[in-house]
Amino acid sequence: MDVKIAFLNGDLNEEIYMEQPEGFAFSGQEDKAEYAKIIGSVMFLMNYTRPDIAYAVSRLSRYTHNPNNEHWSALHRLLRYLKGTMNLCLHFNKFPAVLEGFCDANWVMDKDEVSSTSGYVFTLGGGAISWKSVKQTCIARSTMESEFIALELAGQEAEWLRNLVGDMPMWGSSVPVSIHCNSQAAIGIAKNYAYNGKMRHIRIRHGALKELLKNGIISLEYVRSERNLADPLTKGLTRRIILETSRAMGLNP
Repeated sequence: MDVKIAFLNGDLNEEIYMEQPEGFAFSGQEDKAEYAKIIGSVMFLMNYTRPDIAYAVSRLSRYTHNPNNEHWSALHRLLRYLKGTMNLCLHFNKFPAVLEGFCDANWVMDKDEVSSTSGYVFTLGGGAISWKSVKQTCIARSTMESEFIALELAGQEAEWLRNLVGDMPMWGSSVPVSIHCNSQAAIGIAKNYAYNGKMRHIRIRHGALKELLKNGIISLEYVRSERNLADPLTKGLTRRIILETSRAMGLNP
């Protein structure tokens, strides 16, 4: 029977059995669809209520096309962590009614990676309202450059959030959004209006930050790494630090 003709021009009432071509599925990769399904579920959770798993989800989601046993093991650890912290949720207070942000970056530390990781989190009323952990699209040549790229990304989000909050009657839009960064070098470059143009690959980002500072949309403040809430969004840290920063972001039982 010509199966193609039956499929195109009529109903096929007989059962057809096909053998999977040799080499179609590789050993250890048969569950790629299941891996992607679980990643999608935890990504939904991360986007709405769990900023503490943003970095883990960001890293694991990069391997949905070809997960190996190491990625599965890390995913199982993430699921065990979520099971043990199911009672955590975001809490908000009336005060402080101030929108502020934190940003950080982790320069390339993995030999298999060529791009750094940016992370930011914005809080309002003592709770996180916006956060992100993402692989940088621009290759940074130093720690300062990776921090500067993360700072510009946080500036974009700060501008959008400031416009959103400004439409609410109880908040005004005249106060700049304070962004805390743990790189004094990146802050110095951002505030240097006489840009020398030596780092042309981040020239556009410098111009964007300069406009945000000039127009009073953001202000830049230095913060130590241990007090930077965005630190867990860029690198793996100890459980104690993760829980401490989570509480600072309003993530409590």
